[in-house]
Amino acid sequence: MDYLVAVLADRIQAEEAYVALEKEGLAVEQIAILGRGYKTADEFGLRDPKAQARKQALLMAAWLIPFGFGGGFTFSFITGLDTFAWAGEIGNHIIGGLLGAISGAMGSFFVGGGVGLAFGSDNTLQYLNSLNEGKYLVAVKGSQNMLNNATRILRQLQPEMLEKYSSE
Repeated sequence: MDYLVAVLADRIQAEEAYVALEKEGLAVEQIAILGRGYKTADEFGLRDPKAQARKQALLMAAWLIPFGFGGGFTFSFITGLDTFAWAGEIGNHIIGGLLGAISGAMGSFFVGGGVGLAFGSDNTLQYLNSLNEGKYLVAVKGSQNMLNNATRILRQLQPEMLEKYSSE
């Protein structure tokens, strides 16, 4: 499914856009207004990308850190490496496990979404900030042809931002 999102300055512009889209024959189910008095970001499905990245990184850490410890401990045990002579045999295996756990934590950060948390580039955050500033979003979902028609209509209202998204 493809989406078109327009950021409008106030409620009157958002309602004007909604009516204009409805007059062009778009179904009511395909148009949504987000903002104070209308759908919330959560109801529509806009989620904070930083919160999602944090959740995913923590979920992966819950699995990768213990497996990393087990893998590091097992590797040290099988190879019999004496990397830290002062730690003794068991100490070397524990240090190997701790190094494996650290590797698991790094993996959960880099693969699990921590990079997105640190350097997020998703426009969702921009939309959430617009809603927090009291602006309104008009979202349209449908085929490319329908979105092209909706783009033409919404451009006449001079939105602050107008973007298409494809789920392909």
